Amino acid sequence: MLSKFKPTWMIESIFSITPQFLLENHINCVLTDLDNTLIPWNSKKGSEELRSWLHETHKYGVKVIVVSNNSHRRIHKAVKDYQLPIVPRAMKPLTIGIRHAIKEFGLKKQNTVMVGDQLLTDVVAANSCQVRSILVKPLVNNDAWNTTINRMMEKVIWNKLIKKYPNLHWE
Repeated sequence: MLSKFKPTWMIESIFSITPQFLLENHINCVLTDLDNTLIPWNSKKGSEELRSWLHETHKYGVKVIVVSNNSHRRIHKAVKDYQLPIVPRAMKPLTIGIRHAIKEFGLKKQNTVMVGDQLLTDVVAANSCQVRSILVKPLVNNDAWNTTINRMMEKVIWNKLIKKYPNLHWE
C-alpha cells in the first residue's frame, strides 16, 4: 500500500533533470505538473530558467507535456510562450490525465516519466499508471489552500515512507 506513494526518483527541481539523465533512463517524454513544479503556483507565467530547461530538453528530442489538475485557461496562460502540449483537468491522483496523454501523444509508458511536487497527486497517479515518477521540491514554500491540506497528509505518509525505504533521498 505504501509503495503507491514511493517516487522512482527524488530530484531537487525539475530544472536539475538533465536530458542526459532522461536518455540514460530511456525516457523520451516528460509529463509535468504545472504549479510549484514548472512555475510557482501563484505565478501567471514561466521563467527564463524554464525557457532554458525546455530548450535544452527539446534539443535532445525529449517531449514535455503539461499534465495538470488546473483548467485549460490557467495552464494555457502560464505556458503559452513555450508552445507546450497540455492535458488540463487531469484529475490526479486518478489516472485519467496520464492515460489521456499516453493515448493522445502515442507515448510508451516505459519511456515516459511524470514529474511533480506532490506525493498524493503526481506520484500516486504515475504509479497507478505504471509510469515512473520524479518527485521535486515545490518551487515556493507556500501553497494554495487545497494543496495545504494535501501537504499535511503528505507529512504523515512521508514519515512512513522514510521508515520503510531508508534509502529514499534527494538527488
